[in-house]
Amino acid sequence: MSADSPDFPATADDDAPLGFDLGAAPAVPAAVPAAAATPYRVLARKYRPQTFADLIGQEAMVRTLSNAFTSGRIAQAYILTGVRGVGKTTTARILARALNYEPADGPVGGGQPTLDMPALGRHCRDIIESRHVDVQEMDAASNTGIGDIREIIEAARYKPVLARYKVFIIDEVHMLSTAAFNGLLKTLEEPPEHVKFIFATTEIRKVPVTVLSRTQRFDLRRVEAGTLARHLNGICTAEGVNIDAEALSLIARAAEGSVRDALSLLDQAIAHSGSQSSGGMVHGEQVRALLGLADRGRVIDLFEALMKGDIAQALTELREQYDSGADPAVVIADLAEFTHLVTRMKILPETGDDAALVEAERTRGRDFARGLSMRVLSRAWQMLTKGLAEVQQAAKPMQAAEMVLVRLAYASDLPTPDEALRRLRDGAAEAPAGRPSGGGAGMGGGSGGGGSAMAATAPRSYAAPASLPSAAPSAASHLSVAARSAPRPAGAAPQPATAAPAMAVACFEDLVALAASRRDLRLKFALENNLRLVSFEDGKLEVALAPGGSPNLIQELQLKLSEWTGRRWLVAISREEGEPTLADKAAAQRDAMMTGVRADPLVAAALARFPGASIVDVRTLATEEPAGGFNPDADMTDADLMAARDDGPGADDEIEF
Repeated sequence: MSADSPDFPATADDDAPLGFDLGAAPAVPAAVPAAAATPYRVLARKYRPQTFADLIGQEAMVRTLSNAFTSGRIAQAYILTGVRGVGKTTTARILARALNYEPADGPVGGGQPTLDMPALGRHCRDIIESRHVDVQEMDAASNTGIGDIREIIEAARYKPVLARYKVFIIDEVHMLSTAAFNGLLKTLEEPPEHVKFIFATTEIRKVPVTVLSRTQRFDLRRVEAGTLARHLNGICTAEGVNIDAEALSLIARAAEGSVRDALSLLDQAIAHSGSQSSGGMVHGEQVRALLGLADRGRVIDLFEALMKGDIAQALTELREQYDSGADPAVVIADLAEFTHLVTRMKILPETGDDAALVEAERTRGRDFARGLSMRVLSRAWQMLTKGLAEVQQAAKPMQAAEMVLVRLAYASDLPTPDEALRRLRDGAAEAPAGRPSGGGAGMGGGSGGGGSAMAATAPRSYAAPASLPSAAPSAASHLSVAARSAPRPAGAAPQPATAAPAMAVACFEDLVALAASRRDLRLKFALENNLRLVSFEDGKLEVALAPGGSPNLIQELQLKLSEWTGRRWLVAISREEGEPTLADKAAAQRDAMMTGVRADPLVAAALARFPGASIVDVRTLATEEPAGGFNPDADMTDADLMAARDDGPGADDEIEF
């Protein structure tokens, strides 16, 4: 490719289209003579796309517009939305060119609107340079009022001077005032046939729905890191800049899908390395130092140390990265990003084929995906994301980052709650000595035992709750039973579980109390709300299911009762309706108490005396007396109780208003 080709400008101050194949290495354009003395134009402006073929990452929008222009279904207004730097304003200008495209060598007014613009047309240069009389651009951030919109409405009445359409481009349209939006609605809904509107915004939610309903909306996507890296590589080749693949990958990922951000970072990296003037190369280390990032390989080493539980190595690695200039918050964010990458590789192995990944991420990430369980990765992600907020808000970020790593490393050999319960149920939980100092809970040997997250197939032994970190209180509580039991000598066979002693159950309410004492709250709730008692004997229960009750509850209840009482239970479903559920009985009793209290003259007088007051709760004092205390129902006769009730509601009821 030569500098005289239509894909590159003849002078440095012209906008150069991206007409080269980014997969190949385009030739370096001819240098501009020194006599030209033109000011430097940043890459984001110099390589701004001029045709739809130059846009990258927006294939869906280009295809839709191409089909619409081919069939003549051109809308009266468009709205372009997306994050910063994906090409909204550039697309608006290209669209204005396509609407008014006329071949330069053809007759005036000839041709049709088209997206195929192989060469600059009669109006293209003026539209690109924002000086065409019929294509007006307005920045809504600085022209927000109804007066600015009145000028557009007035100008829309007149036909274009030179071009086919009069095009109004309003950038950052969400900044318009409410009055300005309302003033634009009528013209936007029924514009003259020679008028087209193109809006661009980064805050689509701030645009009124009345405006959105009158426009065709296009969401410009973030550009993928691999596509963006190839795009930057083509620009570097055209600029004569030597840059390695790691540097391109770092810039593309730091840009977060924004082409303008990527080109700005590339400009900065070239200036930082001085490669264009000295003939050197832009290396990944230079870009990493420029962005304040840690080495990806060192981040992976840190991740491996954490998954092994080697906290000493992890803290040393973090300190070395901090001394090299890495921001502690960025290191934690990189760890979270790598955790997400490993998780995606575990679910979607083809994630490792992404061109934006460095070789260490690709190979070692696959190894971690095979060796780590999904629960361990999910736990690490949660701890890192929560820890990132702590580091960003801490007065001393380095100390906060170290504490995040300590929690994560010590949690690496903790069982998940279901694993802890399973081990306790099977009698396999142990209470060995605490973790060796210096981080010995790794994958094996001196740098790791069998209790790390990486040792997925090795038997795991867990420390007693007294030595567990505060980062996992739930797991510690699950292991409290194991902590209270004395550890077995080495090599001793596990003791068989002792059968529960036989227990007699007198009534259905005792079953509910038994479930509560066993802390099986789900079964307790089901007994109270989903079962209607038909008959009860010690060892035999006949019930009816309430609406919403699960048939599986019967089998579960039978197994739990046999386990808890040490005797065989028979639980059957009856066709009879049975008694009301315990919850229904409690509700009926409460309603009766409330009704009786409302009927009391003193309560009625109190409610009348204080307008707006209501009865919140009614509690019997008998239920609040300590064991062996006074019980009015047991220690008073019926006559005494009636006399006490005649004295007012305060005799045996406590009423809250």
